[in-house]
Amino acid sequence: MTTSTDKPVTGAGVARLYDRMYHDRLSPQEVLDIRERVRVMSDEIVAPAAHAIATGDERIEGFPRLVFDGLARRGLFRIPFGGDVGGDDLTYPATATAAAVEEIAYHSNSVAAVFDVHCILAGNALRHGTDKQRQQWLRPLVAGEIVGAFATSEPAASSDLAPTAVRTRADRTDEGWVLNGTKRWITNSPVAAFVVVLARTDDRLTTFIVPTNAPGVSVGLPDRKIGNRGQLTADVTFSDVRLDDDDVLGQVGEGLKIALQTLTYGRIGIGAAGVGMAQAAFDQMAAHLSSRHAFGKPLGANQHWQFTIAEYATQLEVARSTYLKAALRLDEGVDFPEPEAAMAKLLGTRLSVDIARDAVQVFGGMGFVQERGADGEISVVSTIYRDSKIGEIYEGANEIQKWVIARRVLGRDITG
Repeated sequence: MTTSTDKPVTGAGVARLYDRMYHDRLSPQEVLDIRERVRVMSDEIVAPAAHAIATGDERIEGFPRLVFDGLARRGLFRIPFGGDVGGDDLTYPATATAAAVEEIAYHSNSVAAVFDVHCILAGNALRHGTDKQRQQWLRPLVAGEIVGAFATSEPAASSDLAPTAVRTRADRTDEGWVLNGTKRWITNSPVAAFVVVLARTDDRLTTFIVPTNAPGVSVGLPDRKIGNRGQLTADVTFSDVRLDDDDVLGQVGEGLKIALQTLTYGRIGIGAAGVGMAQAAFDQMAAHLSSRHAFGKPLGANQHWQFTIAEYATQLEVARSTYLKAALRLDEGVDFPEPEAAMAKLLGTRLSVDIARDAVQVFGGMGFVQERGADGEISVVSTIYRDSKIGEIYEGANEIQKWVIARRVLGRDITG
């Protein structure tokens, strides 16, 4: 359970340069309204708890439950979904969701990751379900009454989801299915009510909805990571878990398509989260360059930092516009909006790492500490620095995104 902190924060209240630098000509008014609404709730609910989330212990009590519940009450989880399950029934749900992820990640990438997996991965996968499944699982997920998880990665399979690489198996019996295997790095699993699981069925893959309280399901201790500490991940092991046909999500043998569509959406979200962190680090960096003096002048008077900030302003423009374009194509009905989705993840996540690294450099010693011993003052950029790296790794490593882009340019015959 995460609470807010009343400690002084370095760079608290800096100007949001998005408002001055980015002129959004892509987002429909509906999306602009959602962005503003989520910014307000993020400022009010996420920001006060961000430091406690970023420095908490990665055990079940470290899940940001108060923040999760507060965002649920304000309707955050309704944004991606239709009215039939209690959602906002937007015309551009994917674009609005991506904009919401950016606004959440501005304060906490941990909370953005929880939102991403809860709604974009688990929730989006459930859209392929029957009416009964949607009412049983998706409706309470939208209300925030339960937490969802999504499981594809395994000890020996992560970016590679070929049927031959996936070891988790579901074998058909006279009474239904028996599930065995282990999934790894599963976000939200320590607190989730269910996990959407990708499993091998004969020589193809199928998705299943697996309640975490089912006999044979075991969730391990949460991993302790260098960042994103509020995003709890853990192994989930299935030992002769008995399921029936009502637990199959979609059609038998079509799980890979569901997983890949879902992960493509997720990569747009991760790109947006990268932009959120990048914007936060950029704002902190610009404010410090303007206010901090050295050798009788502001740090920003040095041409090196002027050129650096100009480059980053340009890259922020490109990264944000790219994830919005990818999301708009998704809303237009393109299941795999490539190459924009791969580009969005590559650009956004790489930029967050680059700007966070330089922001730490600009702040010097105060950029490297989490909390200063003399007065308890805490650092924002050090948190972004630790949290940003995972974006280049999860939901398809950035090397995979480069391969996807190259395949569009050169063709499958050359790239494989």
